[in-house]
Amino acid sequence: MKISLNRNQLKYVAIIAMLIDHLAWCLCTTTDPLGFTLHVIGRLTGPIMAFMLAEGYLHTHNVKKYGIRLLVFALISWVPFCLFEAGTWPMPSLGVIFTLFLGLIAIWVWDKTKLHVAWKIVIVTLLCALSIFGDWPIFDILWPLCFVIYRDNPKKKWIAFAIIALAEILFAQLLGVFAMGNPLGQLFQVGVILVVPFLLLYNGESGSRHPFHKWFFYVFYPLHLLILALLFRL
Repeated sequence: MKISLNRNQLKYVAIIAMLIDHLAWCLCTTTDPLGFTLHVIGRLTGPIMAFMLAEGYLHTHNVKKYGIRLLVFALISWVPFCLFEAGTWPMPSLGVIFTLFLGLIAIWVWDKTKLHVAWKIVIVTLLCALSIFGDWPIFDILWPLCFVIYRDNPKKKWIAFAIIALAEILFAQLLGVFAMGNPLGQLFQVGVILVVPFLLLYNGESGSRHPFHKWFFYVFYPLHLLILALLFRL
């Protein structure tokens, strides 16, 4: 029997990995074996969300409504994300849905506008700069953008993914060494490469179209951040 995953199942993999990662931030350090392992699992989240954004763009009937939905829940998640990250609000930190919103704009600009490629690069660069106020900055813009650009060329798609993943790992490691003074503190970022088998199992199907599957992530994201913040921060 051939194993495959639809979009709903991939979303739940991302949600479980995210919860494990956020629990690890609350309970463990990044250098002890348990914390390191949990954070490696948590690295599945960003790439899967990037892939789901690209698939959402390619399959949605209304990109504008999709973008508005992302923006609304990015704003809803602002307070819970700040409380989880620092125990206080306001802060210029809006969470991963904000980054995905910027990623959707980047995809639309590149795929639908007739701007010269130089202007498209400038706009994508500016969006990447803005993403520092979100979670998974830069990478959850470039990954989905490449998934869409190379949607008909699997070889180029995976080469682009690998290049961006290696850049993410290298950047995080340099940050760990020079900014945090800990050469092993960001080594768990290598976990992003574990996403490849999951994405290769994707069968191109949506799964059940029940509204629960559509809205669960949007509700779960701010709700679980708020609960964790109340339990472990405040």
